[in-house]
Amino acid sequence: MIYENHILRKFNEGRKQLAVLIDPDKAEKEQVERLCYYSKAHEVDYFFVGGSVITHGSIHQTIQLLKQHTDIPVIIFPGNASQVDKHADALLYLSLISGRNPDLLIGQHIISAPAIKEFGLEVISTGYILIDSGNVTTVQYVSNTKPIPHDGIEIAMSTALAGEYLGMKLIYLEAGSGARRTVSEKMIKEVRNEITVPLIVGGGIRTAEKAKDIYLAGADIVVIGNAIETNANLMTEIAEAKKEINETLKKK
Repeated sequence: MIYENHILRKFNEGRKQLAVLIDPDKAEKEQVERLCYYSKAHEVDYFFVGGSVITHGSIHQTIQLLKQHTDIPVIIFPGNASQVDKHADALLYLSLISGRNPDLLIGQHIISAPAIKEFGLEVISTGYILIDSGNVTTVQYVSNTKPIPHDGIEIAMSTALAGEYLGMKLIYLEAGSGARRTVSEKMIKEVRNEITVPLIVGGGIRTAEKAKDIYLAGADIVVIGNAIETNANLMTEIAEAKKEINETLKKK
């Protein structure tokens, strides 16, 4: 439980954390090497590796490349049971608790469990909650589930709380890759007030200002992905916003 404890320690200290999501389909060697350089320079906390669908990329090669160039923890963010690799540091064991597709509530987990045990991967049980983002995202299409409405705050709160009561160590509010809008700050705030475990928020975060708003609303870990492909400075800007918030909180 090294990395779960790592997340919890920072959470208990009130420190905001930053994760960069890498899709193996888009993980060109030069891009990953550059990403590692900037991530080390700006104190990125974790790499999340995975995707709803991987068609031509290799999760194994992506993880190996990250390991060659950085000591930042690499945590698998699996889209299905095939996205398991023994060289990762840990795996988010995602259960899509906002949906009613049994395959993503427990089915894929049953398939992947023997390999996870064989590899000795650290598992971090995570309640994954999909929130409507104004468009049909890849995760919504592939998961064949309906997201919680953008303004469905009470449903999101109850779902997150149920996930915690079921023993999940993290709750992840996800707008989805390519989302038109992020999870609302109001929803983040209310969910944060409802649960006692770390809250991850991702999807649609394209500016440092939006990331800062999401942190201040109550997110403990912000996840950025697609946006850094078109805005190379975004990681720097968000890392600076995270540092500013952490320094402010430290003084209180």
